[in-house]
Amino acid sequence: MLSEKTMGWAETAATTLENEHVLLRPITPEDRGSIHAIAMDPDIWRYFVTMVSTEEEFEAFFDATLADHAAGRRAVYHITDKRSGRTAGSMSFGNLAERDARLEIGWSWLGRDFRGQGVNRWAKYLLMEHAFERMVAERVEFKTDRLNEQARRGLRNIGAVEEGTLRSFNPMPGGRRRDAVFYSVLRSEWPWVKQQLATSPKVAPPVDAAR
Repeated sequence: MLSEKTMGWAETAATTLENEHVLLRPITPEDRGSIHAIAMDPDIWRYFVTMVSTEEEFEAFFDATLADHAAGRRAVYHITDKRSGRTAGSMSFGNLAERDARLEIGWSWLGRDFRGQGVNRWAKYLLMEHAFERMVAERVEFKTDRLNEQARRGLRNIGAVEEGTLRSFNPMPGGRRRDAVFYSVLRSEWPWVKQQLATSPKVAPPVDAAR
């Protein structure tokens, strides 16, 4: 069996992560039903690059998710809220630039019942911990729509640094082009971010110290 040192990032990323709050595991075809049960909420997709509002759109979305995961383009996680034992949503590692020791955490969405309950915070905590401490990343990136104030506030609250906006970054459903705001946490910042996430409900980012 290959060790983490000899496996590539796509293989190392796709593993089970958990704490007392959430369980993250690689997504499987068997998750289609539980994901569907919470995914047909239009609020989830308001700022997403994919629209899911019909059964056909959901099937295409879920099939594309499985294909990305199988091909190693993303490591896609199914999130379980341990308090309720229910499927909460999904989150991914993507843009795995192993040579540059850089990756992105994104493709993040949660069902209505799990927003504002700490699930996002703990899922991103586990993913950053895995990225920095086992995958030995130097930089973890995030991006979101400039218009998505809730996501931007959430990224600041986990200690990510806002770096700037790439204008007209990509097309969105409906025809507009999204301005993408980029955030990051660096390896040197991770010990502080980890400590704050583990001990404080909300993290105030260090001075100049967030998809």
